[in-house]
Amino acid sequence: MLAFAAPASALAQQAATLPAVTVSASALALGSDDMSTPVTVLEGEALVLARAATLGETLAGQPGITSSHFGAGASRPIIRGMDGPRVKVLSDGAEVQDASTISPDHAVAAEPMLSEQIEVLRGPSALAYGGGAVGGVVNVIDKKIPTRVPAKGVEGSAEVRANSAAREKAGAFEVTGGSGNIAVHAEGVKRDAKEYKVGSGWEGGSKVAGSYNKTDTGSVGVSWVGQRGFLGLAFTSQHAQYGLPGHNHEFESCHPHGTHLHCGGHDGHDHGAEEEHGDEHEHDHEHSAVPYVKLKSERWDVRGELRDPVPGFAKLRLRAAFTDYKHDEIEGTEIATTFKNKGHDARLEMEHHPVFGWRGVVGLQTSKRDFSALGEEAYVAPTVTKKHAAFLVEEYKLDQWRFEAGLRHEWQDITVDSATLQDRSAKGTSVSLGAVWKFAPQYSLGSTISRTHRLPSAEELYAHGVHMATATYELGNQNLSKETSNNIDLTLRKYAGATTFSASAYRNKVDNYIFGSTLDNHEGFQLIQYAQRDATFTGVEGQVRQQLTPMFGASVFGDYVRAKLADGGGNLPRIPAQRVGVKFDANWQAWSGVAEFYRVGKQDKVAAFETATPGYNMLNLSANYDTRIGTTPAQFYIKANNLTNELAYSHTSFIKNAAPLMGRNVTVGMRVTF
Repeated sequence: MLAFAAPASALAQQAATLPAVTVSASALALGSDDMSTPVTVLEGEALVLARAATLGETLAGQPGITSSHFGAGASRPIIRGMDGPRVKVLSDGAEVQDASTISPDHAVAAEPMLSEQIEVLRGPSALAYGGGAVGGVVNVIDKKIPTRVPAKGVEGSAEVRANSAAREKAGAFEVTGGSGNIAVHAEGVKRDAKEYKVGSGWEGGSKVAGSYNKTDTGSVGVSWVGQRGFLGLAFTSQHAQYGLPGHNHEFESCHPHGTHLHCGGHDGHDHGAEEEHGDEHEHDHEHSAVPYVKLKSERWDVRGELRDPVPGFAKLRLRAAFTDYKHDEIEGTEIATTFKNKGHDARLEMEHHPVFGWRGVVGLQTSKRDFSALGEEAYVAPTVTKKHAAFLVEEYKLDQWRFEAGLRHEWQDITVDSATLQDRSAKGTSVSLGAVWKFAPQYSLGSTISRTHRLPSAEELYAHGVHMATATYELGNQNLSKETSNNIDLTLRKYAGATTFSASAYRNKVDNYIFGSTLDNHEGFQLIQYAQRDATFTGVEGQVRQQLTPMFGASVFGDYVRAKLADGGGNLPRIPAQRVGVKFDANWQAWSGVAEFYRVGKQDKVAAFETATPGYNMLNLSANYDTRIGTTPAQFYIKANNLTNELAYSHTSFIKNAAPLMGRNVTVGMRVTF
């Protein structure tokens, strides 16, 4: 009813028409209303209220986006049912180099509380960043490298917050100062969250054991800023410690016999040995039974832009980063497994002036990832992955039409440190075509068709061993070939007036889709082998908002994705359930507030050996008050999530039964800017 109600003319005149937000990850720096595929941009007050301890939880409430929920310390965005290497996470255009694509228990090395803006591009619409980003791109914009010298000499912000469910305490600051052509920036975050409470009625108790999260992040940067651009350097250090709920040593002896699991010894004494190990483990680690991750990431960023660098070109843009990442998985007082990832990513783009009406960006990108896992759960051999790419993105405008074309070619070489495994080289070409038609004032219709290639990752090729965090024994497949994704996306928008909406439908047919196929299951422990089958992802997502009065507005939102293998091959695992909800917002003088209720449906379209997940209801409230402390602008906020204390499980999580979602949680915070 809200979607098709005719707004009163008075309300239409009063409704503010906000300028479209510039989307940095679009390569052409387009406004959000000019994109041919859906885009979500979180900034300002909405971002402050949405921020959580992890990037996945920060974005999980947006249409079409969920998270890989793994306790409190690790959570990666899932876009349209796709996760891992199919969702690329960027730090202002440069890839975030961590180990989060390898396993869901590995944290994303990006701090939401230091973000200025978070952009999410759905679908394979950002070929400038990788043909393999079939799910989409998440670009976290921060201030670590200044792009201008503050007009007042110094500017910044500070924020403190606390919540009830995890007794979390967190604080953040950022400050930029400068004079002449030099600007300097410093920022930091400190977080201490205990084990969080879940909804009522969980047989595991009131709290999730090991669901704590301690994080310290700091960054310093300096820039030279001139009339035609800037060049800057920043160093970021992050330390984190978080628990691994659901970790179980009961299945350490499990190993594959062909396509079946064997979870005992061969001499008839396996159960006694297993019990002895269990008793010893309990005795040694009585007070720290849940293993935990100790993470350290050091990153250098270089960013620069130059306007009118050479004749024929409007802008040159440089993004480069070097990361030295390491995390230890610790059991008791001993390091069980160490994961290391040293990598760099560099990209150079040049935007050319219109040629026969076409404006575009041509660029080069190169990256290297030196990854190793050492210890008890070193289920992947050490590898070095090198990628190189060339890309071109062009646009053409004609009356009320905007056309876009993208082309990318990638080369990948993987060297594996093993006498029995073979190195791999591959290449792929991706292309996309899009159009946006503004067929009436305030309305647009966008569509994109694309054919993209994703090259298999080192883990998909070479995994072989027990992975206790996800309760799996993983087997790689050296015969994997590249994926080919054929995608069509249609988006209808109304972007101004009293009624606004964005509704999208998509169908993604993937040839040779790579997925972890479960071959056997023993009391919840799974034997997984990476395999390829044709698959299809079909879905819808959208949101409609109606300005009811000058003070009140109402929205309806929802999403649904259906993912299955071709030729009756069944369903894909861990696909999010459908979601539908309503939201009411209010603004009065310095106050604003939101009431939100949504229903996540039961997910019973499950893969082999996968269990169904019950649906749940969620009720959230938030309020915000803008004021001044002296002459300093200040913002006070409170948000209450899961007010009914519902026991809820995330179907996308490997450990859904061991770590339900957070129960009733009240967060209060204050933020000042100067």
